[in-house]
Amino acid sequence: MVKGKYFVAPSGENEDFKTLFRHLAAAGAGRPADANGFPQGPWTPDLLAEAISQIDANRAGIDLRTVQLWFQDNDKGISSENIRWLARILGCGDPGATSAWQAELSASQSRLTAKRRQRRSIEEPPFVADESAILEPDAARLELENNRPRRFSLARQSETIFGNGSYLDLPSSVFAGAVALGFVSVFVGIHSITYARDDGIIKQVGFLWAPNWTLLFMVFLPLFFGFAVELLAYWKNEGRPLHLDNCRGAETDVGWMRKVEASRYTYWAVFIICVGFAGIFQWVSVRLIPLMDGSSDHPIDWGSVGIERPDVISVGQEAVFTGVAYLYMSLCFYLFFVGLILLYTVSHDFWEIAQENKDDHSPDASNRTASISDRIVRGVFRCTLMGLFVAICMKLEAGYLVTDSTSVPGWLADDTFLVLLQHGESFSAKNYISPTQYTSLIIGLATIVPFFYTLFRVGPDSGPNAGLSKMIAAILILVVAYVSIGAFNGFSILIWTAILISVFGLVDPGYGSRKPADEGDNGVVS
Repeated sequence: MVKGKYFVAPSGENEDFKTLFRHLAAAGAGRPADANGFPQGPWTPDLLAEAISQIDANRAGIDLRTVQLWFQDNDKGISSENIRWLARILGCGDPGATSAWQAELSASQSRLTAKRRQRRSIEEPPFVADESAILEPDAARLELENNRPRRFSLARQSETIFGNGSYLDLPSSVFAGAVALGFVSVFVGIHSITYARDDGIIKQVGFLWAPNWTLLFMVFLPLFFGFAVELLAYWKNEGRPLHLDNCRGAETDVGWMRKVEASRYTYWAVFIICVGFAGIFQWVSVRLIPLMDGSSDHPIDWGSVGIERPDVISVGQEAVFTGVAYLYMSLCFYLFFVGLILLYTVSHDFWEIAQENKDDHSPDASNRTASISDRIVRGVFRCTLMGLFVAICMKLEAGYLVTDSTSVPGWLADDTFLVLLQHGESFSAKNYISPTQYTSLIIGLATIVPFFYTLFRVGPDSGPNAGLSKMIAAILILVVAYVSIGAFNGFSILIWTAILISVFGLVDPGYGSRKPADEGDNGVVS
């Protein structure tokens, strides 16, 4: 085992490329190995093409059709450029082993070429300037495509942000951006600021008092990204290869990245909506124009308090700060929706692979499938919890601004005391729908779609699992808590209940239900 992968040393036998490659693919040479040093299974065209395309130096990747030719029983060999990439896979990233395999593959290709010439010795083969031109059909065209710089792909670049292998980069970047905005709000003086309404009520509208800009971007969104990145890394590096091995008799020619890019128009649509409309258009209409006119049709908050308190922050400062904040928000929400799209893609990818092997009912295959599907369901459930709390934070802030309460914590506390202790007065609220309330509704609806799609496509493969019904109940409680915000006295009780249920769900998504376990060395998934 070299660098966590199953290493097979060059044997030095006089095998041609086809024979040598057939043995190496069946043995799983260069594939990730488990703790005991065994490979995760044989190579498939899909897995090998994806592994070669992920080599950092290979920016152009490799065409799946080229790799399929290596597996087929034909006279087509391998080009010198592809020998270089295949040697890296077989050498497990070790320079010495890679060099040895490059020499071995080159020699085996020469033997294959000699055998082909010997069989065709009766017929004079046409002259070609480059031997690699007859190694693979349309090799010149394929290599030209591989060496040609790829066009920009928003779907691929967005997936890379989540699937670059680091669990901390994306969550910490979002958290750092929120912290930076908080510091700037302190510098400009709107971190904690009040204003007096026309009816004499003093309302706290500071930036750091707004849950949709503090708790949302500092807690719930980073947690969502963390769980999404973890699930995606598991699926790409462990779950999907194991699932493909489980269904190795099936035709699985479409790789993960191809399925990501199949939704490329969805990524562009989400980007335009988040940045163009929720970001730029909303900032101009809700922030910039009211600041310039000196009046606002929306409730006063930290982004428009300069109209009421010009002694604290000027209109120019307010416009610049809100512009930066809305740009940050729009990019974060674009990534949030990208995470939801990827959760859907993982579930759909699992289902498509499972469909190819749905007739295999062996206990070993069923246990492995149940283990993988349970891991996916639990990961999507955690992300759904955090996504719904993103929507709850937004609606809390929007609901508070039109009430008679003086702060969001005070609103929740007084509502709780009113119900439990029969102490205090109910708060009145204006009948007003803000852009934030509409956005929170869109986010809430979009969040639960991947969850129920996962239950529909992946859940049945997880076997008998009492935890699924508990997950559904938890999600429904959060949805009821979201809908109830400001609707009646005592809604805060549902909020506190949702928080407790969510904390328990993050620690144990099955709520005490036993998780399916793989037989052998696979163990229990979490």
